[in-house]
Amino acid sequence: MQESERNPIQSVGIIGYGNFGAFVRELLQRFAPEVSVKVFTPEKAVDGKTFFSREEVAVCDAVLFAVPIREYESALKDTVPLMKQEGVIVDVATVKMHTVELVKKYSSGRPYIATHPMFGPESYAKRNKDVANFRIVIAEHTLPADEHSQLVDFLKELHFNVIEMSADRHDRNLAETLFLTHFIGQVVTQAGFVRTDIDTVSFGFLMDAVESVRADKQLFEDVFRFNPHCAEVMRRVGLAEEEVRKLLTATGSR
Repeated sequence: MQESERNPIQSVGIIGYGNFGAFVRELLQRFAPEVSVKVFTPEKAVDGKTFFSREEVAVCDAVLFAVPIREYESALKDTVPLMKQEGVIVDVATVKMHTVELVKKYSSGRPYIATHPMFGPESYAKRNKDVANFRIVIAEHTLPADEHSQLVDFLKELHFNVIEMSADRHDRNLAETLFLTHFIGQVVTQAGFVRTDIDTVSFGFLMDAVESVRADKQLFEDVFRFNPHCAEVMRRVGLAEEEVRKLLTATGSR
């Protein structure tokens, strides 16, 4: 079997070069060094080595969109018409229902895969670049069965934990985990709570979580805006806070 038959993806284009776009490029260079990687971002001048024009990036075998959720639609509109008809659209956004619908709208029959890597450059660095058991969600795809199986097998060989679920289930779970963590992190930050000289272990864990998310305000806002399940999480948190306040009020009056 020829190499091209074993690995149909010989080049990957990355649209967007924030923290996550740069992280994806690093992972590709580490785990798939034979694959050519080209990046487009309006913030960087074309150099023919790392950064290329949108047109050059769009004709790669797979094009990965690493842009903020609020910019996803415009990025698809500007890029997909330039892609090869067989080029694979790769969605790595933090929400899935919203971006899957956008990909379906603009793909014009091109294959796509909607994923969410449940880790980022910070957790990667904290684990000393050990990716074992890092989770990657595959929410939906239109890849041929053999290409999908090949991709999943490759990721598992690298010791990633591949989880397949619907976009709706992903977004529901995400609202109750990542969004909730971001919400608490923003509350703690806004209230001005910081580490002290007598922190308990549990407070240390809380501040670890707070510090991992508090700087990512744009993502926090975008997840709330584009994940319909987040409003219900906020409602539940509000009701729970009222119940806890009632409990303490009742305790104080005894």
